[in-house]
Amino acid sequence: MARAVDPPNGVGNSGKHYYMMWQNLFEIDTKYVPIKPIGRGAYGIVCSSVNRETNEKVAIKKIHNAFENRVDALRTLRELKLLRHLRHENVIALKDIMRPANKRTFKDVYLVYELMDTDLHQIIKSSQALSNDHCQYFIFQLLRGLKYLHSANILHRDLKPGNLLINANCDLKICDFGLARTSSGKDKFMTEYVVTRWYRAPEVLLCCDNYDTSIDIWSVGCIFAELLGRKPIFPGTECLNQLKLISMSLVPLARPTLVLLITPRLGNISSLSLTLLAFLSLLCIPMQIPWL
Repeated sequence: MARAVDPPNGVGNSGKHYYMMWQNLFEIDTKYVPIKPIGRGAYGIVCSSVNRETNEKVAIKKIHNAFENRVDALRTLRELKLLRHLRHENVIALKDIMRPANKRTFKDVYLVYELMDTDLHQIIKSSQALSNDHCQYFIFQLLRGLKYLHSANILHRDLKPGNLLINANCDLKICDFGLARTSSGKDKFMTEYVVTRWYRAPEVLLCCDNYDTSIDIWSVGCIFAELLGRKPIFPGTECLNQLKLISMSLVPLARPTLVLLITPRLGNISSLSLTLLAFLSLLCIPMQIPWL
């Protein structure tokens, strides 16, 4: 539970009060009353809270030393810039950004989101039974939210069960836009270092830099399969193994077509990456698929 504490050095900032959660000090606006910590990740600690002005339950995310690492700072900025403009039932809502008491010396960032009960990863790994209707409803909402994002030329680029928040009514909301990009303009040249490996599309694994919204659709397919089977469909141990798992699942009759699509674009084979050459060699491995 959240525990109220005195401010550091006995001197607090106006409009702020202080709580300890998981050995971390929270300096938050007095209109928010923390309840308990609910999650911890690489980018911060999240606690549930109540806005005493509206009596609304919210989630407060503390990003510790937000500017210590340039990449992480840009990730936070990117999410803020996007969520300020996004309004959709299947996209997490950013409710508030707490203003620091000192704009020159602050190190931590506090973001306020709508509160959800859990995420799809926790549901999949639980013993909770999932009917076909559950799976259909989850995927419908995911695709609905994704259509909204793609209509604005936004690629999420990190879709996975842990980034899909769920509440008790089975409502689903897409979260974590730290790796999102627009698919046009200055962001057209994009890196391959996106998406948790198990949910990466082949073109991302092959280091292509001109991918489009289809990479998010691939991730949706992987999530759908995981919902049905209650385990990841392509649990690769590293990039090359990930490509092999994908290749081994392809229908053999589709492989020559895939090679024909890729080959005309190869040009000088000596310039190909080792990853791409390894993937092409995997396409030629004969396989037995039991359902054919």
